[in-house]
Amino acid sequence: MIKFLLNQEEHSVSDIDPCTTVLDYLRNDLGLCGTKEGCASGDCGACSVVVGELEDGQLSYRTQNACLMLLPTLHSKQLITVEHLSRGETLHPVQQSMVECHGSQCGFCTPGVVMSLFGLSKTTANASKQEIIAALAGNLCRCTGYRPIINAAEKIAQNAQADQFDENQDKTILALQALALKQSHEVHCDNHRYYAPVSVNELADLYRQQPDAYLFSGGTDLALEITQALKSLDAIIYLGNINELKEIDEDTQHVNIGSSAPLSDCIPALSKHFPDFSEMLRRFGSVQIRNSGTMGGNLANASPVGDTLPALLALDASISLRKGQRERTVKASEFFIDYRRTILDHGEFVVKISLPKLSPPQDFKMYKITKRIEDDISAVCAAFCIGIKNSSVVYARLAFGGMAAIPKRAVLCEQALLQKPWTTETVGEACAALQKDFQPISDIRASDQYRLTVAQNLLRKYFAESTSKKRIGVVNYV
Repeated sequence: MIKFLLNQEEHSVSDIDPCTTVLDYLRNDLGLCGTKEGCASGDCGACSVVVGELEDGQLSYRTQNACLMLLPTLHSKQLITVEHLSRGETLHPVQQSMVECHGSQCGFCTPGVVMSLFGLSKTTANASKQEIIAALAGNLCRCTGYRPIINAAEKIAQNAQADQFDENQDKTILALQALALKQSHEVHCDNHRYYAPVSVNELADLYRQQPDAYLFSGGTDLALEITQALKSLDAIIYLGNINELKEIDEDTQHVNIGSSAPLSDCIPALSKHFPDFSEMLRRFGSVQIRNSGTMGGNLANASPVGDTLPALLALDASISLRKGQRERTVKASEFFIDYRRTILDHGEFVVKISLPKLSPPQDFKMYKITKRIEDDISAVCAAFCIGIKNSSVVYARLAFGGMAAIPKRAVLCEQALLQKPWTTETVGEACAALQKDFQPISDIRASDQYRLTVAQNLLRKYFAESTSKKRIGVVNYV
């Protein structure tokens, strides 16, 4: 049995395939067709909904893509769709603002836009224009040119009004507390199995017993196996109810990130010690994707263009793994074997990622090269951790994504830099060494020669920035 709040009312579902997406359930089973299917891959935002859940006893709202969410993951949470915003004939302030500012034309994308603006209103008071644009980055609109939508969002920010969700907050918290999971949750239907353990120990035992099950946290990649490849996953283990895996903390030497912590939660934790890393995460997909996707998922997925992975390599991150009762820690540089292959054993999973804090004179920078600023996959992603002392290079770890079958360090380039004077000549020799480190491929995003040239030029850019003490822009285009 799946139980959650649909708007303000408790809703129960039984005898349903656990691979059913929230989008399909809303449209096909409930007839709530305001939530649209545009791409079924988390790119267009037409299916945006807002999910409420308790975090440290407080109600927290996140905008998410319904097309990437599996229905059982809603258990003990609150789901709000565009149909739930108005009260009778009275529009919600967000809807009213869209009407008054002429923010809708054909209307197909409008429900998703409204839900993104509603989510923004619940998380960000007096949102700035920059915050509004970031909140809308995951919503595609072919008609309006976005100006009237931004006008509507600015009007909302300037005239914040309490709504029924504010009025019912205490009631909602009590209802969610009554639904809160105190033990693992399971759903079985048509030989398909879904498990939601609530502790790392339960996960370890369950995954040891069922090592062929798919681990599902944010689902921003795995859900595409269902929506795009039309596969049916026989067994799924959901990680989102394990608080231990969502913890983010720091000690004197490390910033520690639980494998299932949403990327949006990682941004403030990283900004203090690795501002370039946190800034890159703001360009990692959309708000909807960052509210779902996790660093552990990005790591275990092992895509050569996974944007967090060059940073983990350059920062010499450690990865804590567990299989049954066995625990081990490996370096990020040991983790990747081949294209989408890692050292993870059958039944082994990522517990947390530990990032060593920088020690003087180390400096860390990241660069992401894409065709558009936000919500795009990198052609090249570079992460540099370099230390300069007495005008010489005393530390160098450089890593790239998009340049090989795996995220990879530029070892020969590093050797060309170490113990050398930090000069244009040294950087030129290091750029030449990059040709031996990488033989990139040509694909739809970029040619091999383009990738190599960009990688070399990013090192030159870092040199120019480090010697001028001035950042030469953070927006990069193909």
